[in-house]
Amino acid sequence: MKRYMVIGLFLGISLSLLAQAGKEQAKFDYRVLLTNNWVFYAPQTPTVQVVAKNTSNATEVATLQLEVTTDQYRPITTLGQTINLAKNDSTQIDFSFILPTPGFYRCQLIEKTANGQSTEVKKFNIGYEPTAIVSLPDAQPDLKEFWDTTKAELAKVAPEYKLTLIPDSSDNRRKLYRLTMKSFGGVEISGYYSTPTKKGKYPAIISYMGYGSKPWAPGGTPGYVEFVLSVRGQALQESVNTYGDWITYGLDAKENYYYRGAFMDLIRAIDFVASRPEVNTGQIFAEGGSQGGAFSLAACALDSRIRAAAPTIPFLSDYPDYFKIVHWPAQPILNKQREMGLSDAHLYKLLSYFDIKNLAGWIQCPVLMGVGLQDEVCPPHTNFAGFNRITSEKKYYIYPLNGHNTPDSWWNTKMEFFGTMLK
Repeated sequence: MKRYMVIGLFLGISLSLLAQAGKEQAKFDYRVLLTNNWVFYAPQTPTVQVVAKNTSNATEVATLQLEVTTDQYRPITTLGQTINLAKNDSTQIDFSFILPTPGFYRCQLIEKTANGQSTEVKKFNIGYEPTAIVSLPDAQPDLKEFWDTTKAELAKVAPEYKLTLIPDSSDNRRKLYRLTMKSFGGVEISGYYSTPTKKGKYPAIISYMGYGSKPWAPGGTPGYVEFVLSVRGQALQESVNTYGDWITYGLDAKENYYYRGAFMDLIRAIDFVASRPEVNTGQIFAEGGSQGGAFSLAACALDSRIRAAAPTIPFLSDYPDYFKIVHWPAQPILNKQREMGLSDAHLYKLLSYFDIKNLAGWIQCPVLMGVGLQDEVCPPHTNFAGFNRITSEKKYYIYPLNGHNTPDSWWNTKMEFFGTMLK
């Protein structure tokens, strides 16, 4: 396994804080340093370093308090230091502490004054030994049989590929097409397909889209064929969506759950790309963010034709813990569970068949993952729950200041990764 990396975007983050509406202004200006990019590895001691500066015209006194909890809000420690600064003076405060287990933790800095005034300074997440996080698999004994049977059903569906040239978006450099095809259950799905005009054999990138993403077409990456898939009911298919809120559809039985068909759409996309004469079938790559990140990993797990994958902030992983960390997608699913009168045992057993954590062990190709440390939609814990079960070559980047996104530099990082696979 390649050594993982953590990327910092800045040397520090300036936090000039005003109190919330109706409250006093904070006594000091604070700057939280990106110590170790907020991800720590043994034998390092996790440390939060804060620079406080007095910008007032008088000596000021306050207490800076650090509260540390798990990502599920269980208290770990509370530390405090008193700050006494003359005007224009500054100081650095270091909070060092022990974390009990590998994982991701929530930090909250609060300024407290002698008159009882409290002002929130900053909330942020830190990580500790992310590759040692263990989320126990809850895969059912028939998991492989279920997916083998499902793939066999897909194979019986004639794809009926239909490509329609989009002249206004085509030129002497590349051609852009609208594609429709039939997938699992005879459902029509679609996408945008871009290919260089010059004849040849090209590597291909399949882009899987985020949950509810609006349709977009590939821009024409030089030297690559590109396909952006719209799975059933989403993006190009949303106008004929019959599933409602996709993630809550079909919770009565695994055979009916939305992602059974959606995961098969991923394979049908590979079928299409692999059928094209201009594609080098040994160089098919997968990428996507959020739901698209989960789709990239699911595609690799269920189909060995993917040469390498570059998922970011992957969704749909480690449901039992996921639902304890963030409000969405837990709440819509739990609401539907109550509406349908389903037990917890039924719900989590069903979801286990579609949990990236349980599929990740089947992945055989190289994987590069991008993670936003401050992500409150697909929390880093859930990203690593699946990633840590991958046994093939893998590498990750953690972006400490990013939430449910990655920086613009990710595109170059991803393409460099795919480039190494071509060599």
